[in-house]
Amino acid sequence: MDKALLFQKFVKFTTFVHQMTHEITMGVREDTITPLQYSILEYIAVTGLVTPSQISDCLYISLPNTSREIKKLAQKGLCEKYTAPEDRRMQYIRLTYQGEIMINKAFATIEARFWERAGHMTTEEMAEIEQAIELLESKVFHKGKPL
Repeated sequence: MDKALLFQKFVKFTTFVHQMTHEITMGVREDTITPLQYSILEYIAVTGLVTPSQISDCLYISLPNTSREIKKLAQKGLCEKYTAPEDRRMQYIRLTYQGEIMINKAFATIEARFWERAGHMTTEEMAEIEQAIELLESKVFHKGKPL
């Protein structure tokens, strides 16, 4: 296996993923929140309970900016702070019911757009794609593990 060629294919693949993500998420956020705030809500929705530092690290924004955006989202009733009962020093962020409604609406649109692109696949092809995603998560992206 040519490692350089594999890397070039990986770069091309991630570029296509970013392009497709942009296309299928275009216009899904409500006008009441900024693109950055939408990204924060989306990250919380996908990840579950998260700390402000995790949000900051994932979205490449400073911790003070992250805190400010979380505060704005909380004021809009879309997320809330949660203090861990086992360690009162730990503050997590989670979606509120209103935040879940907003994200679920966006995800429904994204899912419809996904199936417009992928709806022609056979059951076997869908299974292969699912296996490929799981393989990428475990071998390349190391889901849940920091770099």
